[in-house]
Amino acid sequence: MEAKQQQSRQAGADDALAGNPTAQLEQAMQRLEDDIRRREAAEAELVRRNAELTEVNARLSMAQEQLVQSEKLASIGQLAAGVAHEINNPIGYVFSNFETLGGYIGRMLEMFKAYEEAEASIAAPEVLERLRAMRAGIDLDYLIEDIPVLMSESREGITRVRKIVQDLKDFSRVDANQEWQWANLHAGLDSTLNIVSNEVKYKAEVVREYGDIPDIECLPSQLNQVFMNIVVNGAHAITGHGRITIRTGVAEDGSQVWVEIADNGSGIAKEHLARIFDPFFTTKPIGSGTGLGLSLSYGIIQKHHGQIEVQSELGKGTTFRITLPVHHVAGGGEGAAA
Repeated sequence: MEAKQQQSRQAGADDALAGNPTAQLEQAMQRLEDDIRRREAAEAELVRRNAELTEVNARLSMAQEQLVQSEKLASIGQLAAGVAHEINNPIGYVFSNFETLGGYIGRMLEMFKAYEEAEASIAAPEVLERLRAMRAGIDLDYLIEDIPVLMSESREGITRVRKIVQDLKDFSRVDANQEWQWANLHAGLDSTLNIVSNEVKYKAEVVREYGDIPDIECLPSQLNQVFMNIVVNGAHAITGHGRITIRTGVAEDGSQVWVEIADNGSGIAKEHLARIFDPFFTTKPIGSGTGLGLSLSYGIIQKHHGQIEVQSELGKGTTFRITLPVHHVAGGGEGAAA
């Protein structure tokens, strides 16, 4: 009975609508507006999903580029470690031979001195004259004075070569197999500065202002890569001869350490600051940079759940501040760049 009454009312409404063109038009407009709203909502959803897909695609592209670059760096690190190992062997025995040779020459010089003191006791005038002529001919006094200097300089040179080779091995750290380990950041900074010395020494004086910081749990070779990228970029930004200052310190609660690398170069324009960590973005001339150094550095700091901040002013220089946790926490949130 109720159903029949509802059908009757609907039929009455339809009959009333059929006789009212304005009501028909309003109903049609309402349906059109509903349809437009549904289409707009669907379009907005499509735009949102497209934006998400674009962002995901950009992240995948960035990850792929970083992976390719990481593989290249790993290959270079393997090659560097292999070369360092091969050089270290001959340098080792040359250094050892120099030590032995230095002892031999020291004893020979003592013998020469004894002979010199014994000249006055030689009775045969012809023998004495021949010895004095020979001494004058070979300039024995100069040789006795110069040989120890040459030995000392050569020993210092070989020591420096050994230090460079060791720093090259420490920098590459291929034997670490990318495992998290406790490391001293000061040692990593020093080895990195030694490796890039040729890039930096003609452009800037490096000032170390190290604080008292603890060892941290990290991937040392990757952090060395970050330090290298920032230091070399700082050197390239300096016109003439400038200064690069490296400072370190620890947070008040002892849970984090920080590293600041500051240069007094040309600085970074404000419109570029927001993009310096983007892959392939570079302000260097074409052919002078790939634009991947700071992007990779940002990814490495994120992997360590740290932060990398940058402050810059045109004509005054740039300061990068890296903050890293002392203890590695697997998973967790990513770090940020400011």
